[in-house]
Amino acid sequence: MNKKIGDVILDVHNISLSFGGVKALTDISFNVKEHEIRAIIGPNGAGKSSMLNCINGVYTPQQGTISFRGKTFAHMNSREVAEMGVARTFQNLALFKGMSVLDNIMTGRNLKIKSNLLWQALRLGPAEREEIQHREAVERIIDFLEIQAWRKTPVGQLPYGLQKRVDLGRALAMEPQVLLLDEPMAGMNVEEKQDMCRFVLDVNDEFGTTVVLIEHDMSVVMDISDRVVVLDYGKKIGDGTPDEVRRNEDVISAYLGTSH
Repeated sequence: MNKKIGDVILDVHNISLSFGGVKALTDISFNVKEHEIRAIIGPNGAGKSSMLNCINGVYTPQQGTISFRGKTFAHMNSREVAEMGVARTFQNLALFKGMSVLDNIMTGRNLKIKSNLLWQALRLGPAEREEIQHREAVERIIDFLEIQAWRKTPVGQLPYGLQKRVDLGRALAMEPQVLLLDEPMAGMNVEEKQDMCRFVLDVNDEFGTTVVLIEHDMSVVMDISDRVVVLDYGKKIGDGTPDEVRRNEDVISAYLGTSH
């Protein structure tokens, strides 16, 4: 499959982040191109989730800038990031366990709801038409993720692999240009991982969504990524295609534990 990789959509430039005296990230720079799957890998404690938290406005880096579609920010708040078209899934599922699959995914449409709260509460005129449109969008995502059988089931009753799929669905409901996935396959068995890989590739291919992915399973990363950036102890030690990264001596050392 020859997909067309576009221009740089997200540019991370000289990002440094500290908590007290502890350096989480030191002078990290890399970019993400439109329509690619860009992986961020590294051993535990390398700073991968901290990097995503800087990109989507959860953390404010002490140094550096992040550019999105040519606009440069020293800091973005999470709502602004979402409104610009960046969605995020989390390592620890932040789903509403008592709510149904459909209602959980529906929460991803919140930023797109235009009618005021009174109209929504009374379900009058424009609000009712708008809700129907949002529900149709959510139903398409449910079909895409093959979770029709559980649409009315409370999320807390689902197995872990399906909950991860619902989390992906909620992010997709925002219709993001860039999707940040924080260990989407953590804790999954082989079959669940294969399913999730397929969905990530399909999101990238069918929706044209740019994907930034943190993942520990190296075989998954090497199979589905276009480019890989490698962090270790908050520093960048590798950046390139899967093949280039696979041959990088610093990366091999970091993963085999011989560099420290």
